[in-house]
Amino acid sequence: MERLFRSLKTEWVPATGYPSMTEAKRDIGDYLMNYYNRQHPHQYNDGLPPAQAEHRSDLLSGIS
Repeated sequence: MERLFRSLKTEWVPATGYPSMTEAKRDIGDYLMNYYNRQHPHQYNDGLPPAQAEHRSDLLSGIS
């Protein structure tokens, strides 16, 4: 979790902050669900984003 929050703060959140809570929720939600989970490679997952690594483990284990 610490690495996630570090990445969020350094890669995504504007240095000046957000003008509203609504905009912050929308933007941070987009970061977590779209970029970090589906695009951002993770060293622990052999360079795959979490969503792809999770799908790969389901295929390997036979879980659907």
